[in-house]
Amino acid sequence: MKTFIPSGKIYQVVFYVLIVVFFSCINTKKKDNAETTVENAKTESKPFFKLSLAQWSLHRTFNDDGVSPFEFAKMSKDLGFEGLEYVSQLYNSQVQEFGFDVVIDSLKTLSELNKMQNVLIMVDGEGNLADPDETKRNEAVENHKKWVDAAQKLGCHSIRVNTFGTNDPELWKETVVDGLRKLATYAATKNIDVLCENHGWLSSDAPKLMEAIHAVNMPNCGTLPDFGNWCVKRKDGAQWGECEEEYPDKYQGIEMLLDAAKAVSAKSYDFDENGNETTLDYPRILQLVKDSGYKNFIGVEYEGARLSEKEGLLATKELLLNSVATLK
Repeated sequence: MKTFIPSGKIYQVVFYVLIVVFFSCINTKKKDNAETTVENAKTESKPFFKLSLAQWSLHRTFNDDGVSPFEFAKMSKDLGFEGLEYVSQLYNSQVQEFGFDVVIDSLKTLSELNKMQNVLIMVDGEGNLADPDETKRNEAVENHKKWVDAAQKLGCHSIRVNTFGTNDPELWKETVVDGLRKLATYAATKNIDVLCENHGWLSSDAPKLMEAIHAVNMPNCGTLPDFGNWCVKRKDGAQWGECEEEYPDKYQGIEMLLDAAKAVSAKSYDFDENGNETTLDYPRILQLVKDSGYKNFIGVEYEGARLSEKEGLLATKELLLNSVATLK
């Protein structure tokens, strides 16, 4: 049953979208020094990928600074990106205020007016697809379906899902396959892929995640390898927080996940004086990505604290582009 949305609310969000559109048509302001440096960065080779921006790179901008997430398309364009990777949880208040369909329609309009390509939606907070309780697992599948529909409407190719529910390997092997298969079966009717990121717990255990993907055995169920996110066990069994155990070889893990990759996330945390990521060998990882034959979008996702969000994501973008020249 469709939720009734008061007409005043619809007019309010439409008015907001029109205001954003108006300003997006004004000539772009001069970029600051950091952006100019990135745009002028020279590489010896043309990238084998296109660049998208993961909206989580700006989560403090939207959650703490009061900037509307409807600004995402324009901000990404101004920062020199081609694609958009949405984060569902950043629109919770807008969905509550305006309604789900109005929000998705507005995002579609704004992406088109800014000539940006919608790539995927990262879905959080819709239940655990590997929950041992089948009723709860099925509820999670149902909750994700509206985001499959949204991805289709926006022209995205995928949604990224989490695989929480249990951290018991044997139980997870059964429950995650069941949840993913049910969701992927629905997503296939919409021509949408369901992607699993190494995003903590058993999803960050590359062999176990690949075993699950192979067991699902559906062409629209694949992976989204993230350069970071290799914590397989956190303190007190929490989903997030202090990490107690990491997957031992992140490069091997990335290489394994690339076998089923339909998207890639370039995570970064901090940079040294030469612009290199302090915990990740970007040229080595990009060589793995290139060797796998992957040629689609790579999403920039800065998650550090020392630099501002804008500085961090631009530093990540520059490192990706500069690393291309080192590849074979």
